[in-house]
Amino acid sequence: MPSSNLQNNKTVSILRDAERGGYGVLAAIVYTVEHIVAKVRAAERKRSPLIIQVFPWAITASDGLLIRAAADAASRASVPIAIHLDHAQDEELIRHAADTLPFDSIMVDMSHYEKAENLSKTAALVEYCHVRGIATEAEPGRIEGGEDGVADTEDLESMLTTPEEVEEFIQTGVDFLAPAFGNVHGEYGARGPQLDFERLQSIRGFANERDVRVVLHGTNGFTKDLMRQCIAAGVSKINVNKLTLESFQKHLESNASKLSLTKLLEEGMTEVQQATEEQMDICMSSGKA
Repeated sequence: MPSSNLQNNKTVSILRDAERGGYGVLAAIVYTVEHIVAKVRAAERKRSPLIIQVFPWAITASDGLLIRAAADAASRASVPIAIHLDHAQDEELIRHAADTLPFDSIMVDMSHYEKAENLSKTAALVEYCHVRGIATEAEPGRIEGGEDGVADTEDLESMLTTPEEVEEFIQTGVDFLAPAFGNVHGEYGARGPQLDFERLQSIRGFANERDVRVVLHGTNGFTKDLMRQCIAAGVSKINVNKLTLESFQKHLESNASKLSLTKLLEEGMTEVQQATEEQMDICMSSGKA
């Protein structure tokens, strides 16, 4: 159950409203200021709540400058926007982020440790964040695959989340849970996603009884129908990376030698904004802010 220190926490408020309203909220990765501008514009145009996410790289590469820029944009937006640190796997960096940077929530990802140590470290870091008014996310089980900030894993089936693991992680005081139910970081291959919705619905039941929200990781290639099926099964925080940034990357690759830098970036921001607006419609958060 969320800490009393989180009564005014943006991420908690955004996701609780989404849970009650039956829609999902994009937790969209950004790597540049252009990504931030485009995604805030999309949220305002669609009147949608938004969670801006960064990987730990954004802290180490620029001493947190990108996070401060995102927080400034969020503070001036006309819709609710939270700032989240995704897949933080280094304890010292988590404490640094909680102490010095304007995060509303942090994913305390200790899933690279054995379960007992994972739970112990998660509980300690959750408490550290809560004292500072920062909400937390954790990953029971282990989601296969890799992307920036996420360690690769090989064995998926043995690491699917069980209701018992959900109960154990809830005891750490964590606010949001990202279960492994067949979802993977990165690409799904020719078969596409093979998701265990019965497992997800069971997990959602355990979590929601204790006022804990459920998070979807690994959305690359998800169709509108599949995304909405996940939301109907109880997911409220929808992590997206490639779904909103792939068109930006393709635009840069195709036009870097043809356009001026300012034109290249302006058109790239339009690509990100359009892709983000489309996903907000799919997740049914448009008009909810």
